[in-house]
Amino acid sequence: MEIVNFGSMNLDYVYTVPDFVRPGETLAVEGRAVYCGGKGLNQSVAAARAGAAVRHAGMLGAGGEALRAVLERSGADTALLADCPLPQGHTVIQVSGTGENCILLCRGSNGAVTAGYIRQVLDRLPAPAYVLTQNETSGLADLLALAAARGHRVCLNASPVDEALLQADLGGLAWLLINRLEGAQLTGAEEPRAILDALEARYPAMGVVLTLGREGAWCRSGGRRLFQPSFPARAVDTTGAGDTFTGYFLAMLARERPLEEALAMAAMAAAIAVTRPGAEPSIPREAEVRARLAQVR
Repeated sequence: MEIVNFGSMNLDYVYTVPDFVRPGETLAVEGRAVYCGGKGLNQSVAAARAGAAVRHAGMLGAGGEALRAVLERSGADTALLADCPLPQGHTVIQVSGTGENCILLCRGSNGAVTAGYIRQVLDRLPAPAYVLTQNETSGLADLLALAAARGHRVCLNASPVDEALLQADLGGLAWLLINRLEGAQLTGAEEPRAILDALEARYPAMGVVLTLGREGAWCRSGGRRLFQPSFPARAVDTTGAGDTFTGYFLAMLARERPLEEALAMAAMAAAIAVTRPGAEPSIPREAEVRARLAQVR
């Protein structure tokens, strides 16, 4: 089954800093780099490098042609992209000396996704697909409703959590992928088991992946709960690690691989990604991930 990702595309302006800038402070950066990114693009790249058939849908804004090229080099189909006169979406990312990051997001062209465009894309899908989205584009509620009504396996990486997402109907989701903070924002619970309990009570049929960084990840699906430990890694830049996990996990499901394999591949891919700078450039290909898994087993 193919993956169709209604995903954000951003130019990432990454600044290396000794620590995150504080209110009122002016801080000299230690380095600057520009990467192709966006949660949507990163997840499409990860899924394609994991061997899935991926089509990326979204609005390509002014100055964003490099994003199309990156998707295509990674093996993702870009025929569903639409051109938009707005400036391309971008982020400003601080990466600290410990590899942690904080991000400012400007939607730009990513905010031009309409219900009409969503219908046009869905009309071009000949068979049910894994339809993936995040919350970095407009049209979230329309996409969730329209894709579920047409029988697609709708998957949401609920990031960032805002009022629009909190008001959206998540009842049609096949999979919800979140980190600890997003889980707390959605449920009011703090502890991982409590987050899973709350989501199970609210959406009993929905699969959930709850990532916990170095503490591993929990997965609930079909009445089962699985825990996937993280793999040791010396973090250089954690930007895009969650996107790598999401793309790999869904790629394995789309390829009908067992849930345990999907979790292990996703965790190892994320562990490799954090050892490299940037988001998209850090995402490994399937052969490397499988080779590393073979070394630890």
